[in-house]
Amino acid sequence: MNVDGRMGVIFDLDGVLVDTGCAHRQSWYDLAEREDLDMSDEFFTNTFGMQNYQILPMLAGRELSDEEIERLSDWKEQRYRDLIAEKLTLPPGADKLLDELKAAGFLAAIGSSAPGANLELVLEKLHLHDYFDAWVTKEEIANGKPAPDTFLRAAQKLALPPTRCVVVEDAVQGVEAGKAAGMAVIALTTTRDRAALSQADMIADSLGELKVADFTKLLAV
Repeated sequence: MNVDGRMGVIFDLDGVLVDTGCAHRQSWYDLAEREDLDMSDEFFTNTFGMQNYQILPMLAGRELSDEEIERLSDWKEQRYRDLIAEKLTLPPGADKLLDELKAAGFLAAIGSSAPGANLELVLEKLHLHDYFDAWVTKEEIANGKPAPDTFLRAAQKLALPPTRCVVVEDAVQGVEAGKAAGMAVIALTTTRDRAALSQADMIADSLGELKVADFTKLLAV
């Protein structure tokens, strides 16, 4: 139980801490071509932020066995990592915000639908390990976003109650997951427009716009 009044921020990964949308899009198109499946930008946009086990049956248009999902997911994610490995950068202002949150005593976590290998690549390439106290990836979660499991697990790892955590998300499913977890949510318009993110408590265009005061205000009792 949180007894010291500390607060936490749980960041989504793709579309928030890293701009990886193009690589994800390309890897889905490459998978669809390889498997002779129909892929569209509309489908990509509507499913961005969901886990592969949710997306793949929709893409295939039929139920898939666990083995099929694992095979297709592994190929897609390896393709994604190959595409993104040398192109990873933090969005403008992200490092400054992370520094300021840490200096203010905030705990920080990553709550992502991505595989652990994807997150580890980002943490290593961008030297982010020291900024984060915990992280949660798809391997730990039975129910992906918009279920609240990812963010509840992250709060548990931070030893904070949900009401002392702010989620930073870009996907509609992520915003829904944060609200379902009982957390305040800041949405970024990096992959969605403001109308689609209207459930969030605050909407910003980038991490660079955010200040520590925005987080403390959302958690003010």
